[in-house]
Amino acid sequence: MATYKCQAIVQRLGRCAATGYAGAVSSWSRSVRYLLSMFFCLAFAGAVQANESGEESAAPQTLYYALTPAMVGNYGSGERLKYYKADVALRISSKEVEDRVKHHEPLIRHQLVMLFSQQTDETLSGPEAKEQLRQEALKQVREVLEQEEGKPLVDDLLFNNLIIQ
Repeated sequence: MATYKCQAIVQRLGRCAATGYAGAVSSWSRSVRYLLSMFFCLAFAGAVQANESGEESAAPQTLYYALTPAMVGNYGSGERLKYYKADVALRISSKEVEDRVKHHEPLIRHQLVMLFSQQTDETLSGPEAKEQLRQEALKQVREVLEQEEGKPLVDDLLFNNLIIQ
């Protein structure tokens, strides 16, 4: 009975019954594989083209702008002089923003130097205090850019190196 069904399938496919079931299946499976591969190639090509056209607008770009050279100064009050050295980087979203930040870098550096020089030993001791300083520095930079450009523009502020003596 199984042989009869196979022969019926072969005849429906338009194959000669003399070629046998195996020949028809291999020819049929080749056709199916060819059609499936063509389908996936076309689907993949369409997905790649759609991704390329939407890639620039969909994925935000992340750039880092380093404020070089590092800021060095003294802080605190008292008889002993204390120094800081801060290597700061700003996380931004585009080259256009980088140009705006570069334009306002002297004002940003001034604001950060004033913030660092106001610190005391208590406000700089420990990781939590340094994180608080980082948050305050980010707030200051955003305020400067908000006043000058109308938008904060900077996503984050990072201390690449912060030395306190």
